[in-house]
Amino acid sequence: MATSPYPVQLSVDYPDRQLNRLTSALRIFTAIPILILLGALAGNNASATWSHGGQTTTRSVGGGIGLLFLAPLLMIVFRQKYPRWWYDWNVNVLAFANRVGAYCLLLTDVYPATDEEQSVHLAVPYPDAKEGLNRWLPLIKWLLAIPHYILLFFLWVGVIVAVIVAWFAILFTGRLPRGLFDYIVGVGRWANRVIAYALILTTDEYPPFRLSP
Repeated sequence: MATSPYPVQLSVDYPDRQLNRLTSALRIFTAIPILILLGALAGNNASATWSHGGQTTTRSVGGGIGLLFLAPLLMIVFRQKYPRWWYDWNVNVLAFANRVGAYCLLLTDVYPATDEEQSVHLAVPYPDAKEGLNRWLPLIKWLLAIPHYILLFFLWVGVIVAVIVAWFAILFTGRLPRGLFDYIVGVGRWANRVIAYALILTTDEYPPFRLSP
């Protein structure tokens, strides 16, 4: 039976060529600068200042993983809106994280760009918060997605094994086996759909339990 397309899609161009064996061998080191940059986005802080008894106090709160969750949730629940710039921020941070992930997981030997799509293509449609999203569902999406969290844990363990095998394959042959490539991309696709549903709240359509588009 044909499966219907899910609104969130991730695809990566298969590197049907000889990959750079040196940078692949040293990927854990070559990825450090871009991981630091991604960490800078993840570590942005929010600060709050208030006065009490003539004294001013400032507290800083970590910004989580760089994706906006609570703000869109509140806007959807109370205003039935999803500000476009919040959507753009979330999708761009998620796309950047996917490019870094593709590089770290040996899916490409092209260094990740901060502002170019390159070989990693992420599609997350902009939601119509008033007509297309249930205003109360964001309150429980994190709970509804628990089965996905459990399955993704085991799938990511499989990704670790696949990357180790791919690392040796690239070192000896210069090629990334297509089966390993498809599995790693499939897990990333699954994870992005769960993020779009339960974290950045761009869709109410429950993520499918599949690796394929």
